[in-house]
Amino acid sequence: MADLTRLTAASLAEKLAAGEVSSVEATQAHLDRIAAVDGELGAFLHVNEHALTAAADIDRRRAAGESLGALAGVPLAIKDVLVTTDMPSTSGSRILEGYMSPFDATVVARARAAGLVAIGKTNMDEFAMGSSTEHSAFGPTRNPWDQTRVPGGSGGGSAAAVAAFEAPLALGSDTGGSIRQPAHVTGTVGMKPTYGGVSRYGSIALASSLDQIGPATRTVLDAGLLHDVIGGHDALDATSLAESWPSFAQAAREGARGDVLKGLRIGVVRELPDSGMQPGVAASFRASLAAMEAQGAEIVEISAPHFEHGVAAYYVLMPAEASSNLARFDSVRFGMRVTPHAGATVEEVMSATRAAGLGEEVKRRIILGTYALSAGYYDAYYGSAQRVRTLIQRDFTDAFAQVDVIATPTAASTAFRFGEMVDDPLAMYLNDATTLPANLAGVPAISIPSGLSDDGLPVGIQFIAPARQDAKLYSVSAALEALLQDKWGGALLDRAPRLGGDA
Repeated sequence: MADLTRLTAASLAEKLAAGEVSSVEATQAHLDRIAAVDGELGAFLHVNEHALTAAADIDRRRAAGESLGALAGVPLAIKDVLVTTDMPSTSGSRILEGYMSPFDATVVARARAAGLVAIGKTNMDEFAMGSSTEHSAFGPTRNPWDQTRVPGGSGGGSAAAVAAFEAPLALGSDTGGSIRQPAHVTGTVGMKPTYGGVSRYGSIALASSLDQIGPATRTVLDAGLLHDVIGGHDALDATSLAESWPSFAQAAREGARGDVLKGLRIGVVRELPDSGMQPGVAASFRASLAAMEAQGAEIVEISAPHFEHGVAAYYVLMPAEASSNLARFDSVRFGMRVTPHAGATVEEVMSATRAAGLGEEVKRRIILGTYALSAGYYDAYYGSAQRVRTLIQRDFTDAFAQVDVIATPTAASTAFRFGEMVDDPLAMYLNDATTLPANLAGVPAISIPSGLSDDGLPVGIQFIAPARQDAKLYSVSAALEALLQDKWGGALLDRAPRLGGDA
């Protein structure tokens, strides 16, 4: 039998439905793969000891003739920002080490109900604060392409697990690019849905107005299949959009076989010049645009003058919301508790617990956010940042009056080496410059592989669409994916270096 871990989720689902392979076999193959290579990578924080039991139940139900979901029996990795009842939920932080949630996040519950098999929780920057997965309290995740380099962040664990064939599908969260930027540096697909299109209930919040849950996969179709499962209205999430959505998998299928690029107006932002990009990243981006133009797409230069202020605004708004959200980790209700001395007051216990349980990057952002919200500075910093956010939203409105989608390089460079930016937080923050405008505006954005840079590492192209037009992103990106795979003679990941666990 062919290596089950090398199959896309769509192909594996077809074999499961046809009875050519069982869910137990598929799950065991991926658990074996994790055992073989994750010692090198560190993509997983927890492996689900109940995975084979869940897989056997899917096989039993299928044998009994039950009608099952399209992805029933397919293994799924889950970013540790999402709470689960059968595995610890730590958000990459010591302060939550060993914490067991009494409920599943809505997206996890929907995945289980659809028959997906949760095989483990993936590593991440602590409380999703970072762009490299170096800030996890439990050690870094390594990039499968080059283990001296980062896999992106904060969802580097999910991206690395998918890229290393440890899981065909993974769930991530995206606050400023934390699904898309890891996809860029690992040669995978990452989708940030429209804000409110996927429930955030049960996601350990970083910045509530920016966070969004989405899929990390190896193909656009696989992302659409998983998005179909997890999306839709959730009464438990007050920000959830109460509307119906088309099938994103169908949009991907139509894009891959249709003529969606002909007449498509693709916007290129004038204020994001090639001069700020690594040469190989810029070259891959231009080659992708040329490939689409050859299929009838129209490349239109647009202006988004306030994008350049996005990083500054984001790094006021996000820490401000984080300082509020993380106040719940106070040693009283759940998580770690450190008692500095007998008879310590609640305030002393709280201070000692947060000092011991939170990492340096988390502390930095809490302090920054608290300062921005403090009396005398609220209007100067937080209020100004909100006004910039409005201007960025207007830039998108103006741009989408001229074009159907916007295209950018997903990030300015390929994966950087471990330690390169640890002592330079500002350089790390600038890594999100092309991804975070979509979060500030609440619009959907996707990153797909666009090739290899001059250093032999993968890079991605990002497409952004108007709010609620997620299906357009799936059709456009699937069309380009098909073009590029024809050019490459297969999937980009087939060209990745082998890991020690490979035969």
